[in-house]
Amino acid sequence: MTTQSHEDVLVASGPTFTVGPDAPARPVVSITGVTKTFGSGSQQVVALEGVTLDIERGEFVCLLGASGCGKSTLLNLVAGLDRPTAGTVNVDAARTGLMFQEAALFPWLTVRGNVELALKLAGTGRAERRARGEELLAMVHLEDFAKRRPHELSGGMRQRVALARALAQDADVLLMDEPFGALDAMTRDLLHDELEALWSATGKTVLFVTHNVREAVRLGDCVVLLASRPGRVAAVYDVTIPRPRRIDSADVATLAATITDQLRQEAGNGRRD
Repeated sequence: MTTQSHEDVLVASGPTFTVGPDAPARPVVSITGVTKTFGSGSQQVVALEGVTLDIERGEFVCLLGASGCGKSTLLNLVAGLDRPTAGTVNVDAARTGLMFQEAALFPWLTVRGNVELALKLAGTGRAERRARGEELLAMVHLEDFAKRRPHELSGGMRQRVALARALAQDADVLLMDEPFGALDAMTRDLLHDELEALWSATGKTVLFVTHNVREAVRLGDCVVLLASRPGRVAAVYDVTIPRPRRIDSADVATLAATITDQLRQEAGNGRRD
């Protein structure tokens, strides 16, 4: 990823938060004083302002906030799809994988073909592609659907294929932009279980964008709350609830209620700005 030098860092007047355990070795994602604006003059929109955040290797961090607070913008900066107007984004990883809300599968390829395409683009040989593809499909419980086309799958199954494809990139950092937002509650709950199991098994770092407070508490080691207009870190909540968690558990509901109160307060502040 291309980043700006520290001489270009905007010194923000807002609060600074660090996510992760005490005395970390080196953050895998380091976001320092990041501001992102779109447009110019009277049409200029400040999407993010003075965001500083460190994410440690192997953490599951949920980025939460109301629509329009800059969650996806920040994720795109970490992915290298865009550059900050000021500040720096450093990713200490060979590869990042990005998973969107829509599965974005190639309709003319089979399930296996969609997963193996990521391996082919990485230069993996045919035999190894086939073996690795079968392994990944088994991980997301789709080995029996390898020859199906995307239109033959349910929404949840298509997202499983997208997850397997993201894992096929062998990325150290997995960036997920509301990947389960369009799914029904039962399917989403099942995919929460599968994602948590895969994260535990692979040790990957996950930055997960959501507007669903309970989903954030259910999945995350911590929840980073972005305030609106412009997006900035309003609060960080460490989630110490033992795993595995249930989205309808009393502990998840209690912490989610606390975060929701803060979210409403920030939304109110935004309307008064």
